Amino acid sequence: MKSAVVSGIANFGLGMREHFLLEPDMAYLNHGSFGASPKEVLAVQADLRLRLESQPVRFMSRELPQRLADAGATLAGFLGAEPDDLAFVENATAGCNAVLRSLRLNPGDEVLVTDHNYPAVRNILRHVCAESGALLIEAKLPLPVASPQEVVEAVRAKLTDCTRLVVVDLITSPTATIMPVAEIARAAKNLGARVLVDAAHAPGHIDFDVTASGADWVTGNAHKWLFAPKGAAFLWADPKAQDGLHPTVISHGYGKGFQAEFAWTGTRDPSAWLAVPAAIDFYRRIGDRVVRGHNHDLARRAAELLTDRLGTFAVSPPAMRGAMASIALPTSLPSDHDAARALHVRLWERQRIEVPIFAFADRLWVRISAQVYNELSEYERLAEALRKELG
Repeated sequence: MKSAVVSGIANFGLGMREHFLLEPDMAYLNHGSFGASPKEVLAVQADLRLRLESQPVRFMSRELPQRLADAGATLAGFLGAEPDDLAFVENATAGCNAVLRSLRLNPGDEVLVTDHNYPAVRNILRHVCAESGALLIEAKLPLPVASPQEVVEAVRAKLTDCTRLVVVDLITSPTATIMPVAEIARAAKNLGARVLVDAAHAPGHIDFDVTASGADWVTGNAHKWLFAPKGAAFLWADPKAQDGLHPTVISHGYGKGFQAEFAWTGTRDPSAWLAVPAAIDFYRRIGDRVVRGHNHDLARRAAELLTDRLGTFAVSPPAMRGAMASIALPTSLPSDHDAARALHVRLWERQRIEVPIFAFADRLWVRISAQVYNELSEYERLAEALRKELG
């Protein structure tokens, strides 16, 4: 199914809403949380579900293996990976779980993260470290972040001979900062540590090649910035890091190799995975480099607008951001999670603006996203709404 989308920045903005199911009249500035799938991609998924239900045994037993291999090869090509080194998972958190719960850590081993890492992944690490006796070590980054080198130096200062694993977000969730993962990976591997990159926000957001990260494992979502249906994500493993790697649900593929184990963990709806090629096709037809350029430029201009109106600052410079930016709110506000949630709810219920508010580093932050269906007037609307809500 093809749409009438024509590549080019002139087509971006509120006019692109016709290709999505987003509610009218709202300012949807939170693509980063769950993405938004185009109608044509959802139609492909619906057709797959109909085919599945028309003859479930034929689809699941005879068609699915080849369909899954084809979809995986398409995604692997998009990510610069070999098809044999990539498996589908439901989300990046599932990918992190698979890696972290497959590792064999010992008492006294150290696992290093930054203070910007994703809370769900931190919880996995807390669980794994509590079970093994390993130590969870945190590298605190300067705030605001001025340069990639500052990040590398903060991480390097916490690396020791006991560091067995470094877990780093490629694009941080609360602070929307692109991390220098390749440099961090080199520093970690110089000491013999392994590296897991949580690239939840990367595919479709920035120019991204999984093999260039220098990591042992990379996991990321296709259902955020790559427009795939919810529940479409991947886990890439370097060939040398596949032995002993298992999905969190062990099933019929156990012991048959990396891809075989992840391809079947029990009965599930595989349509989100199988619709990934349709999402990639949509992304490429509207112009992948043009999309990334447009979104980055819009996020930059929106961040400048908000920092000027609020008299505050962004967490990181434009060169360390993609299509998101986290902007500090005034220090006079309460800085706890309840206050963040309350402001988030008020912006939606009173202003019909969907944008996340985070409590981080003893203050509140608003994280904006920029997608092809957004335009600057929506961030003007956000600035005015914040002025009203903050008094």
